[in-house]
Amino acid sequence: MIRQNNLSPAFGATRDKRRVGRGNGSGHGNYAGRGRNGQKARSGNNKMRPCFEGGQLPIIKRLPQKRGFTNHFRTVYSPVNLDRLNIFEPGTEVTAKMLLATGLVKIAGQPIKILGDGELKQALTVKADKFSASAKAKIEAAGGKAEEVGNAGKAD
Repeated sequence: MIRQNNLSPAFGATRDKRRVGRGNGSGHGNYAGRGRNGQKARSGNNKMRPCFEGGQLPIIKRLPQKRGFTNHFRTVYSPVNLDRLNIFEPGTEVTAKMLLATGLVKIAGQPIKILGDGELKQALTVKADKFSASAKAKIEAAGGKAEEVGNAGKAD
């Protein structure tokens, strides 16, 4: 079966590797595409660090606000404070879909974390991906239940 990963060009369709530095008649004789002489024109120049600037203070040290890195694997939660849950009727089971429908959560599919800011005035069963310790305590103090759900709580 022909697939994209086992295709190869027809015989004669590919060219031989360009041989540089083999005399002026080759078209790439004098400097062989390396420019004028310097550290990067020599063989073994790949031993330099990628950010090496010839002893000059590197740009990463000249711009201190640009240091560090961004963790692309972190989990970003949609936060919802407890006082915003007072719009639901007492005894309601609050899910991710309900939070999305009421506009308390803006991004569908993002995990939800319930934070303990404010007071909860009625007993609710809240299903979310994560709860702060104070939010869990306040929900249970109001007579409700805080249930942590994994990916089942996604509002798709």
